[in-house]
Amino acid sequence: MAKVYVVKNDYEADVKVFLADQDYKADLLFYETDYDYQAEDDAKWFFVEYDYQADVKIFWTQYDYQADIKVFKVKNDYQAKWQTSNPFVGRLG
Repeated sequence: MAKVYVVKNDYEADVKVFLADQDYKADLLFYETDYDYQAEDDAKWFFVEYDYQADVKIFWTQYDYQADIKVFKVKNDYQAKWQTSNPFVGRLG
């Protein structure tokens, strides 16, 4: 599962993430679920309110070169997937 908590400082994060403006620029295409039980893997995210609820803590970076992973939010769950090889594959959820 990928229950995600967004932290305010980069040093608190498990992974630093950049939100790409186009899908072809992203390492990971992610889908935001409505319920926590739908967050099945790295690519399906459910944002939680408290850090203790999270599987992973992320920090949104301002620039792509600051990030460990570049992501793009997709509209349909079947589009969510890794597009490139990355050390974080299988470690988000």
